[in-house]
Amino acid sequence: MDRPQRRLYHLNRSVHDAERFAELLALEQDWVVRAAARIERDGPLPASHRAFVGALTDLLRAEEAAGYSENERYLARDATLEQFKVVVAEFAVDGLVESQSHLAIIPRLPARARMAVFRVLVDEFGCGNDEQEHAALYRKLVAELDMPTDVTHYADRADEPSLAYVNLFHWLAARAPVPEYFLGAYAYFESSVLYAYRSYAEATERLRVTNRQYYTEHLYIDTFHSRQMRAALRALAAERPVDFGKAWTGVLLTSTVVAEATDNAIAKARRAA
Repeated sequence: MDRPQRRLYHLNRSVHDAERFAELLALEQDWVVRAAARIERDGPLPASHRAFVGALTDLLRAEEAAGYSENERYLARDATLEQFKVVVAEFAVDGLVESQSHLAIIPRLPARARMAVFRVLVDEFGCGNDEQEHAALYRKLVAELDMPTDVTHYADRADEPSLAYVNLFHWLAARAPVPEYFLGAYAYFESSVLYAYRSYAEATERLRVTNRQYYTEHLYIDTFHSRQMRAALRALAAERPVDFGKAWTGVLLTSTVVAEATDNAIAKARRAA
């Protein structure tokens, strides 16, 4: 039997009949729906835009000030090329299809909020330039490392935390009860990447990986993206009352899932030594 996250990953990338969709919902219920409910039960949750922005700013500052974790430091400064390839393989389930899971949020948003998110997605898909699509940048990276470029190769081998990294955004965009979950999560993610990808960029430079643009592009463009996501929340608030508690739940879900995926991938690489 498939592990839950691997099964969910394949279901998220398949055409659903009633039976498959029921299976997908059950897997999400047992995982992310329960996790979201636990966050909202335990609180505290911000009740206003000002409180949300303050809590998000504090979280981002604390994470950035903490610097590299032990695993991130190892990746940046000590990992061999073969160990780096293990990390690249773990995140290929996302990198090779980057942002495809986000598209379902677009019809769920009013016009101004939708356009703010869409500006970010346009960048993710290369602004019409096939060579600059983020998934294409990842393909160039894995090709340089003499690794397969077919995402199914990695989906059948990736660990559960890496698959959860992608599955979370499928739920946030398509099936979370309100779009606030996605907007909070994406506001956090686009801001946190500005420091979270530094260890990857440092590793590629040290290891003389030529196709490092996938990492360096995120360090550059995501300053703009983080502003757009905060603008999307403001635009939604101008249309209707916003549940900032659910936006904060999206933040905490994403922070936890990304941290677990990162630590697991690098730990797996270290064991490969």
